[in-house]
Amino acid sequence: MAVTDQAVFATAADAFNAHDLERLSALLDEDVVLRAPGGLGGEGKAACVDFYRRWFAEFPDGRVEVHSSHVVDDVAVEEGTFTGTHTGVAPNGRHVALDYVQVLRFRDGKHASVNLMFDRLVMVEQLGLRRDTERAP
Repeated sequence: MAVTDQAVFATAADAFNAHDLERLSALLDEDVVLRAPGGLGGEGKAACVDFYRRWFAEFPDGRVEVHSSHVVDDVAVEEGTFTGTHTGVAPNGRHVALDYVQVLRFRDGKHASVNLMFDRLVMVEQLGLRRDTERAP
């Protein structure tokens, strides 16, 4: 991984926690692809910035804590926890704490792809949108 890629990787969590869309945008390749659970994400810098914008609107105090990162060549794997309070569409003010993994691929010092993975069912349950009694046997 080039030094610029290391810097991009280290800067991304800080930019996310600051909800700095301009800084996040600067880290993205023009044709970046972002995938997230539930078919969310997008293709191209504008679509990816919009993904982050919506996420920040739903969780205005949202933050990530990176627990570990693993870097090989142009790929980085990040493990962490997202926390935030839901105040977006159908706000309920509930707090979530979600473990996540994301796989980042770099091209010319920028994110070329982001594959974010987290347990959506855990998020739904923490938001109170699914009761424990509704679980399948």
